[in-house]
Amino acid sequence: MLPRERIIENERLILSEYACKSEDSRGRRVYEKPCDFRTDFQRDRDRIIHCNAFRRLKHKTQVFLIPHGDHYRTRLTHTLEVSQIARTVACALGLNEDLTEAIALGHDLGHTPFGHDGERVLNRLLPGGFAHNLQSKRVVEVIEKDGKGLNLTFEVIDGIVGHRGSSEPPKTREGWVVRLSDKIAYINHDIEDAIRGGVITQNDLPKYPVEFLGETKSQRITSLVRSLAENSGEEVHFDSETERAFKELRDFMFERVYRAAPTIAEKDKAGNIVEYLFDYFFKNQDKLPPLYRQIAERDGKEIAVGDFISGMTDEYAIAWFTELCVPKGWNN
Repeated sequence: MLPRERIIENERLILSEYACKSEDSRGRRVYEKPCDFRTDFQRDRDRIIHCNAFRRLKHKTQVFLIPHGDHYRTRLTHTLEVSQIARTVACALGLNEDLTEAIALGHDLGHTPFGHDGERVLNRLLPGGFAHNLQSKRVVEVIEKDGKGLNLTFEVIDGIVGHRGSSEPPKTREGWVVRLSDKIAYINHDIEDAIRGGVITQNDLPKYPVEFLGETKSQRITSLVRSLAENSGEEVHFDSETERAFKELRDFMFERVYRAAPTIAEKDKAGNIVEYLFDYFFKNQDKLPPLYRQIAERDGKEIAVGDFISGMTDEYAIAWFTELCVPKGWNN
């Protein structure tokens, strides 16, 4: 028996009736011969980890723009925390951990530089709008590997698109686990970063969520994971009291951190950089890398420029803006 076949047999024996098993996958857009050692979901996870867009996440903003400190989250560390929480929940529920991990690792591949501020600008500038979950799908289908895409399975792409609350819900329980784990991760690690950055203090946190979920990040995550593990079955969800406490904590974060003056002070500047670069590359298509010039010919200039800019790291966007807008010293 091949290693892949042994894994598939173990899935039959161990996983829940609600799990998406590897052998039940709807497959890839382009057929590929199965790997001897890995299931299709494991191959998808590996492809995501090794792709360019995944590596760029380490230099993309989570909440705090270009923080001066080693311990603030980036889009990459956020992704890893989502993956850890999601795998824990999937394991507790008897779901497919490999599918869950692949979705979690790929869910933010399409995020813009400067976090949601860059996303809002591109959403305004692009005729069809812009959403990072849909851009993540585009990254894995038409941008990665020099335009060939990663040829991921249907279930992984579905979970990537469905992780955002405003999107069509995912079709697998594993996708739902990632959707909720994303919220668990960002609310709790953003609290930690906001306290580190002096935006709030521990005493500012609302009383009921702290009493019900816990005082520390670890305690709160444990409470939220426990609620999912003890209350999910055919559907993945919290119990009503945990949902209430979590919603109050999330509302507090939007009011006191995400929309607070210290965190938005530089956001207009970041948005101006994205808008300037969009206008520049739209007017200077010849300055785009070859892949994006090909996309411009096939899909239109706006789409190509949006693809190029959304793939930039914060530092790369600033470097382009500096090159184009900041005068250089004269050398004689």
